Amino acid sequence: MFFRRNKETGGPPSGSIIHASSVVKTYDTGTDRLTALRSVDFSVAPGEMVAVMGPSGCGKTTLLNCLSGLDDIDTGRIWLDGKDLSTMSDKQRTTYRAQRMGFVFQVFNLLPVLSAVENVELPLLLSGVSPKDARARGYAALEQVGLGQWAGHRPAELSGGQRQRVTIARSLVNDPAIVWADEPTGALDSHTADEIVELLRALNQQSGLTLVVVTHDASVGNRCDRIVTMLDGQIVPPTERIASIPLAEMRLSQPREALAV
Repeated sequence: MFFRRNKETGGPPSGSIIHASSVVKTYDTGTDRLTALRSVDFSVAPGEMVAVMGPSGCGKTTLLNCLSGLDDIDTGRIWLDGKDLSTMSDKQRTTYRAQRMGFVFQVFNLLPVLSAVENVELPLLLSGVSPKDARARGYAALEQVGLGQWAGHRPAELSGGQRQRVTIARSLVNDPAIVWADEPTGALDSHTADEIVELLRALNQQSGLTLVVVTHDASVGNRCDRIVTMLDGQIVPPTERIASIPLAEMRLSQPREALAV
């Protein structure tokens, strides 16, 4: 997938919903400075499902956190749906995430004392949506992921796959433009993981949902539209992947398309 830069405005290229330009992120460990992202360029088109893969510690989760505005960056620029994150205050970023983004993590992060529908509607209530509307949208989101009949059950009464479906429903309840998924199948057995990936893919294809999925699982990456490989804080160009990525990983995770920068 290739994108044309917007030379007139200096903004993101046309046809992208996510665009990062020359992003650098460092962490101060107290005794040293660790560079987690090294001048990363990254673009995603609306409705794309993109996998970000690479060895542990290569910067995958850091990239997701920076792109979504959870973490600040040192230098570079990030645009989401045409909006420049650098122009937003912390409060504006928080509001934007609540209204336009959804998150799915390896750890389900469900409140054990709340039912499935109460967990799903919680972000809406915190955003000021009326309890009646929040409950209706919570039920609708659970129906969307096939858990309508489990709405009244608490997390302890659900399987791992069902809890992840609740998490996905929660990520969808605000009708987001982008969903970020960090190792969404990492805590699941292979059969359940396959069901969750199929659900994410169906949501992507049926609703045009834009998904960025960080994963170690090649079977997840191979069902996305495109695989982006990271190594040592950088996106590895296609011509370098064969030399840089272990052979076993390359056999399972062939790049679909070159990432445009």
